Amino acid sequence: MGFHEVRFPASLSFGAVGGPERRTEVVTLANGFEERNTPWAHSKRRYDAGLGMRSLDDVELLIAFYEARQGQLYGFRWKDWADYKSGKASVDPHFEDQVIAIGDGVTAMFPLTKTYASGTAQYVRPITKPVAGTVVVGIQGDQQQEAIHFDVDTATGVITFNHPPDIGVEVTAGFEFDVPVRFDTDRIQTSVASFQAGEVPNVPVVEVRI
Repeated sequence: MGFHEVRFPASLSFGAVGGPERRTEVVTLANGFEERNTPWAHSKRRYDAGLGMRSLDDVELLIAFYEARQGQLYGFRWKDWADYKSGKASVDPHFEDQVIAIGDGVTAMFPLTKTYASGTAQYVRPITKPVAGTVVVGIQGDQQQEAIHFDVDTATGVITFNHPPDIGVEVTAGFEFDVPVRFDTDRIQTSVASFQAGEVPNVPVVEVRI
């Protein structure tokens, strides 16, 4: 799959509308009870980039970005302003935000994840597009130094330690991250007159699996 490691202009995605989508198959039985199942292990996010347009300069920037991606052909990074940090949105990432693994004394590579919890239920989301310079890592409460103790691949979201963490120790991480997406249309229709009248183009964007 073609993917460009470039972020959609964050000033435009700020005004976009979107979020996670789930697919659930619901079967109503003869007795009125339901059986529910899902073929998706992970949610898929959808957005409308057109709602972030505020001026004709924004539209021009959108078209340039769309053409450079050749429409749906190449994926790109997207900043979801409603969910782009490992911890609270109001604070900077901390190296103890997320427990991503327990050391076994052998494994040195760990994928970044973010856990969403509510009550006793939780969902663990793979994070494949961390933002360079924002990843902080800890082992059993001790912060590690990038390029000295570990390296991070910002194209895959995998952390590699120089030495495997000891057995039973918590591996934690904090980070900002983008969503891997692509345009979900082969056509963008714009009109200067319509835009000046308050109408914005419809520009669907959908998350892709990496």
